[in-house]
Amino acid sequence: MVELTIDGNAVEVPEGSMVMHAAQKIGLYVPHFCYHKKLSIAANCRMCLVEVEKAPKALPACATPATNGMIVHTCSERARAAQKSVMEFLLINHPLDCPICDQGGECQLQDLAVGYGSSASRYREEKRVVFHKDLGPLVSAEEMTRCIHCTRCVRFGQEIAGVMELGMLGRGEHAEITAFVGRAIESELSGNMIDLCPVGALTSKPFRYSARTWELARRRSVSPHDSLGANLVIQVKDDRVMRVVPFEDEAVNECWISDRDRFSYEGLNSDDRLSVPMIRNASGQWAEASWSDALQAVAQGLTRVRDSFGAGQIGALATEYATVEEFALLARLTRALGSENIDFRLRQTDAAFDAALTGTPWLGMPIAELDNLDRVIVIGSFLRKDHPLMTQRLRQAAKRGTQILLIDAAADDPLLPVAGRITVAPSALPQAVAQVAVALAQARGTQAPQAFASVEAGEAAKVIAASLNSGENVAVLLGNLAVTSDNAAVLAANAQALAELAGAKFGFLTSGGNTVGGYLAGATPGQGGKTAAAMLAEPLKAYVVVHAEPLLDADNGTQAVQALKDAQFAVALTAYKSAAAEWADVMLPIAPFTETSGTFVNAEGRAQSFKGTVAPLGQSRPGWKVLRVLGNVMQIPGFDDETSESVRDAVLSGGVETRLSNKIGGAIGVPSAVSGLERVADVPIYRSDAMVRRAEALQSAPASRAPTARMNGRTLADLGLTAGIAVRVRSASGAVELETVQDDTVADRAVRVAAGFEQTAALGGTTGQLTVERV
Repeated sequence: MVELTIDGNAVEVPEGSMVMHAAQKIGLYVPHFCYHKKLSIAANCRMCLVEVEKAPKALPACATPATNGMIVHTCSERARAAQKSVMEFLLINHPLDCPICDQGGECQLQDLAVGYGSSASRYREEKRVVFHKDLGPLVSAEEMTRCIHCTRCVRFGQEIAGVMELGMLGRGEHAEITAFVGRAIESELSGNMIDLCPVGALTSKPFRYSARTWELARRRSVSPHDSLGANLVIQVKDDRVMRVVPFEDEAVNECWISDRDRFSYEGLNSDDRLSVPMIRNASGQWAEASWSDALQAVAQGLTRVRDSFGAGQIGALATEYATVEEFALLARLTRALGSENIDFRLRQTDAAFDAALTGTPWLGMPIAELDNLDRVIVIGSFLRKDHPLMTQRLRQAAKRGTQILLIDAAADDPLLPVAGRITVAPSALPQAVAQVAVALAQARGTQAPQAFASVEAGEAAKVIAASLNSGENVAVLLGNLAVTSDNAAVLAANAQALAELAGAKFGFLTSGGNTVGGYLAGATPGQGGKTAAAMLAEPLKAYVVVHAEPLLDADNGTQAVQALKDAQFAVALTAYKSAAAEWADVMLPIAPFTETSGTFVNAEGRAQSFKGTVAPLGQSRPGWKVLRVLGNVMQIPGFDDETSESVRDAVLSGGVETRLSNKIGGAIGVPSAVSGLERVADVPIYRSDAMVRRAEALQSAPASRAPTARMNGRTLADLGLTAGIAVRVRSASGAVELETVQDDTVADRAVRVAAGFEQTAALGGTTGQLTVERV
């Protein structure tokens, strides 16, 4: 520790700290532009010049190491003169367009110019002009003349996002920030550059010129899109969500959010929003109805099916971003009707996985603990796209020496160093895990499990095992692809065996914003109940569907829609008309997360409650209220909750921690490999849920480009195909025509075809065999 004095205040900081850190520790603000606590030090704006006694000139606080006995003055006459000089230089070429700048009202340069700028400029020459840049549909760089070259955006790309998409060309007054020629920004974290930019050079393209910052009310919320549960600030004008920015929480999302969290709000304002209850009449046409008529129709439909076919013919389906309160009341209603058929895991296919679980699967550690691991093996995950901010934490850990190991079906670039990797077809994932377990047992001189007796470890498995063997703080994590695999139970059991051999933590990354909450609320099948896959494969007579868009949210979307069409009665509690108009008999408009109070439980088991940020659209109502009133209409006891908090407390009473368990009760093994071609189905980051799929800017992003048939060069050659031709991809469910793309990251004997698109829904399940033929 070193001790110094700043503006008369003694402060002690760790050795290696800068003067800026010491000033922040005692609450002193030093003006700055290029410095940011999460980025490396550039010291190129010079706004933080301070006076250090015995130093011949003013020094930048962000880049001057604190030393014992140092005496610093941040606002002395000398320091102020230096800071004012820097401000004068910054304003020489800066355009005087604050009234029309989107950053106006929240601009650091504007704020500091009040205290450190002059009322008039001595500079009379013509200001420079920088040509605008096209960075894609999310980030606007239309006024790059405003840029002050702080390089925050450049450093963010290199250090946080992991890819250098912006850089600086030229020197002096010819310097400018630009992207590579003709390239847009494609990082899933790119919107954070908007927050980092201290001036109006980089702004939000969807938000551009839609409101002024002082017109916006700011309300806290929680992201529903992935299992991190990022903390958000929803900015609202006239009961309309206008912008979403991060709320800093070091334990969860730090000060970042993903682009999916930031720009998905466009889906809230979609023309597809359902705003009034609707009933399908006898001629099959939709007609608007009152809430009382619609609820009576639902009660009568469910009662009719129960009385005619039995309660076992009623099923309830939800999605992983419903709130704890909606899950709990849906489960309460379903069981009160006498059915145990309830499930929210619409993409899960392995029935044995449920039997193998002994509690609620979760991350197995706090999210912040990812920073401290020294070895991490992730099995079955499209890591960057499935969990962008968890990947960011692992990226920072890798810089500090953590070794990241991957077993997957497509070797996507996670934009971090990978110490070992095995890429195999989906059916071979359990075998790959078994190989690593055998290699680790050999490295430690212990006996491998008997079920792995026939397994021989390959070279890649030995590399991963050697890394795990050298680690002290190790984690084995299962991703989305692993859990939705038709071998999920065996794969989880093998991963648990590997974790035990490695002395590692074992956990699930979990897919949805409230996956853990769904388990805690009891929205999974009880004794004798059917899973979502079983309910749709063996159709029931009645369905209650909450928030889901079955065609795109279910593992086999076409099968799901057909099952719902064939049912005697189906009711959709949905925010979007098109999600249910094809198959429902009654559509009840319920509120998305911004229009209701509720709770999400993230991957680490952290329950985060939130309030509605805007009033529900039209006649929409919070989902938990609709389910509660439906229980009242059906005269079922136990539906008398007056607040969402009382529903939440009933679910979470007694604590969450005791109910979390990653213990897998199933048997380990090595299933037979599938012969022929297999499908590798990822759910692209901007196709993950109904709200995101209706966000126009996100659908214009490269990550949402039309699906293709992606195969590696060897697989293409074996099939006698080349890249760029039309092929017919056929599964047991149907066929689609796609263009081939050579992608050498895809495993041998595998075809990568994205799910979550109408164009590929006809292929049915996201696992299984395919045939590919030239059209």
